[in-house]
Amino acid sequence: MHRITLIFILFLLIPDIYIYFVYIVQKTQSKWLRCAYGLPTLLLTAGYVYFMFLTGDNAMSNHTQAIGRLAIAIMLFVFPKTVFMLCSLTGVLAHCVIRRCPRSPFTVIGLVLGAVSFFNILYGTFAGITRFEVKETEFHSADIPEGFDGYRIVQLSDIHIGSWQGNPEAIKLLVEMVNAQNPDLIVFTGDLVNQQSHEIDGFQDILSQLHAPDGVYSILGNHDYGTYYRWKSRKAEIANLDYLIRQQKAMGWKLLNNEHDILYHKGDSIALIGVENDGEPPFSQFADLSHAMEGTEGMFQILLSHNPTHWRREVLPASGIPLMLAGHTHAMQGILFGHSLAELIYPEWRGMYHEGNRALYVNIGIGYVGLPFRFGAWPEITVLTLRK
Repeated sequence: MHRITLIFILFLLIPDIYIYFVYIVQKTQSKWLRCAYGLPTLLLTAGYVYFMFLTGDNAMSNHTQAIGRLAIAIMLFVFPKTVFMLCSLTGVLAHCVIRRCPRSPFTVIGLVLGAVSFFNILYGTFAGITRFEVKETEFHSADIPEGFDGYRIVQLSDIHIGSWQGNPEAIKLLVEMVNAQNPDLIVFTGDLVNQQSHEIDGFQDILSQLHAPDGVYSILGNHDYGTYYRWKSRKAEIANLDYLIRQQKAMGWKLLNNEHDILYHKGDSIALIGVENDGEPPFSQFADLSHAMEGTEGMFQILLSHNPTHWRREVLPASGIPLMLAGHTHAMQGILFGHSLAELIYPEWRGMYHEGNRALYVNIGIGYVGLPFRFGAWPEITVLTLRK
């Protein structure tokens, strides 16, 4: 937490200090105007300190909406100022190297790009988070049974239902869009909640309306275990997970916890395998792939595993599973010009990846954590068609 606080202060203060001394001091002699310039930064810092240090151990869980709004307010101030500062600094350096190079064009460019980033953040906050996008993709394999040629699977991931409190209409729209795809099967690849399983209360009836002839299957993601919440006892933590499991069953979802089910279609069958979360440290590792696969030898297999890093760590070297579906990355909730900060952490962070005749598909999720924002990484409904 102290490291995050230090980074926060640096990002908030450095652009402010630069702009204050290079522009504000030069443009006005009024002490009131100079003080007014620093007032937003002071208020944002006070809000951060209040929520992070003065509201108890579970601030993110107890004040999700308020902290999300604060985070957006900080982004609206920090990012445009940072963009402007970088452009201005470029102008200063260019002027030092080439004396005839004017600085004013860099200032204008900084103002324009700063304004663009400001409005992009607003769009990502108010429109981007509900801009549900249907992505069609196909997986081709000679091993797919004839009866499953053309079989349609809708994949959802990372709903993070706690972030949708007060906005059930968005989840209703999601359900309608999924059902409109007429899938044969719906799968959910983990992170139904943020921190507590009771976040799902009030949404069960909506999510239970997801429908496919072969059912709705799910697995657990790292957030579903409640490990980001400070529980009063181990018993309370276990009860939290048990409640989530029971609610999924009540919604008609079939949770695959290191187990599998056999799907039948047009006289043929395939194995749908689901494992518990298996992430790179510090994320939890509860998967038992060998146990989940028992009894599926010789069948075409599809694996549901929340974290895409599981694919290279275990699935590729220790199994022959031809297709794995994952989520988790969110594409860091931002994609610009085809790239995302997620690339710095995850070799496979969105879409389809192939290794020989085997593949991994990474869904970038529906919801968000902490920051109510998505830009470029629009909430994804994947429609995957099997092709022989």
